[in-house]
Amino acid sequence: MKKRAGNWGKTPWTVDFRSKVGVLPEVVDVAIVGGGFTGLSATAMVKRLAPEKSVLLLEAAKVGNGASGRTGGMALAETAAGNLPGLGDVLKGYREILRKLKVKADLTLPGVWELARGTRTMDGKAVHAMRRSPINWNDSGKLRAVRKVAGGSVNPGKVVAGLARAAEAAGAHIAELAEVTSLEFGEPLKLEIKRRRGRTSERKTIFAKKLFIATNAGSLDLAGELFGGKKPAEPKLTFALATERLSKKRLKTIGLGSKRPFYTVDLPYLWGKTTPDGRLILGSGLVPGWGETLRMESRDKKATRFDARGMWNGLENVDVRKGAAAERLKSLERRVRALHPALEKIRFTHRWGGPILITHGFLPVFRQHPESDRVVVAGGYSGHGVALSVYLGNWAAQYLVGRRKLPAWKLP
Repeated sequence: MKKRAGNWGKTPWTVDFRSKVGVLPEVVDVAIVGGGFTGLSATAMVKRLAPEKSVLLLEAAKVGNGASGRTGGMALAETAAGNLPGLGDVLKGYREILRKLKVKADLTLPGVWELARGTRTMDGKAVHAMRRSPINWNDSGKLRAVRKVAGGSVNPGKVVAGLARAAEAAGAHIAELAEVTSLEFGEPLKLEIKRRRGRTSERKTIFAKKLFIATNAGSLDLAGELFGGKKPAEPKLTFALATERLSKKRLKTIGLGSKRPFYTVDLPYLWGKTTPDGRLILGSGLVPGWGETLRMESRDKKATRFDARGMWNGLENVDVRKGAAAERLKSLERRVRALHPALEKIRFTHRWGGPILITHGFLPVFRQHPESDRVVVAGGYSGHGVALSVYLGNWAAQYLVGRRKLPAWKLP
C-alpha cells in the first residue's frame, strides 16, 4: 500500500493511535502486512495465543488509513456471498474478540432492516414489504422494510485504535509508514521495506518465518494471482455522508426510532445507520462504477487506464471534491433529502470515500499464497468486512500458531 495522494474526505470519527516502534527488527516469527481490522486483530491474537513469538505489523501509511477507518461501521453476519462452509457465527465471534481484547467500540447488535422497493431482490429472490414497516421512504419507488436480519453497528475509529493498543499491550510491534516494496518466497521469507521518517526514508530488509498479507485493496501485487487471476477483484471507492445530530423525535418520524441500521436488497443500493450521538450515516455509489475501468487524467491530458492490479494507484489519487466522485456525493445528498419530508433541509457535516475490494461472486479470499504455504492472504470482503475482517484475522492468528486449519473456500 502506498501513501495516498488524493483527498478522500473526512469521517465523523478519528483513529487516536500512533505507533511507538523505533528500530525495526531484522528477524521475526510472524510478519503481518496491513494495519486495518484484519491485520490488527491477527497481530493482537497471535501474541495472545503465543506470547513467545515475535510479531511485527507493517503499515504503509497510518493504521486505519484504508477501508477499516473509512467504512460506515455496519456489522453484518456471514459474508457477502452468504454463510460459507465452516464459517461459524461471525457476529458472536466478533463480539467475543472485542471483549477479549478489551476494545470498547460502541458495538450494538439490534438487528438490521432489509429494505426494498419491489417484490424481487437484485439476485431475483422474492420479498414482500412488512405490513407495519417502520420505514416508508421515496427512493426510485416506495422504499419499505421487508425483514430484520442479524447485525448492528460499531465505531470504526474506536475499533482500529482499540485493536492496535491491544496488539502493542500484548508485546507486538506496529510500524506505520513502513511500505513493503518487495517479497521473496525463500526460507525465511524476505521483505524489503521502505520506511518514511519525517522528510526522509530508509530501506530495511526483514526476514520472517511466516507472513500474513491483510492489505485488502491496498496491495494486490503482494497477493499474486489470488486477486488478479482470470476474474480479478475490482478495487473501487465507495461513498458516505454524515448528517448533523438529529433529535429522537426526528429519528422516530423518519422510521429510525429503533436506531437499527438498514440496507436495500434491490437497486439502486443504499445503506445507513445512526450513531450514538444521533447522526445519520448513509452511503452508496462507486468510482469506477460497475463494469467500468478507472481513468485518471495525466499531465498531458491523455486518459490513462488502470487494470485490476494498477487501479489502486488511480484510486489513491481520487479527490472526492472533484469529478465523478464529487458527482456521486452530490447525487447521494439529493437522494437523502428526498427520502422523507423531515430530511428535506438536513445539513451534512461530513463527506468521504473509502476503498472496497469486490471479488467475483462476492467470495472473500482467505487462503495460502500460491507461492508459499507459510504465507496467508485475506481480503475481498465486498462490503461485509466490518465484523468479518476481525473474525478472519483471529482465525488467521490461530492458523499461524498451528491451532486451526484454513477453510476450503474456492477462489473468486
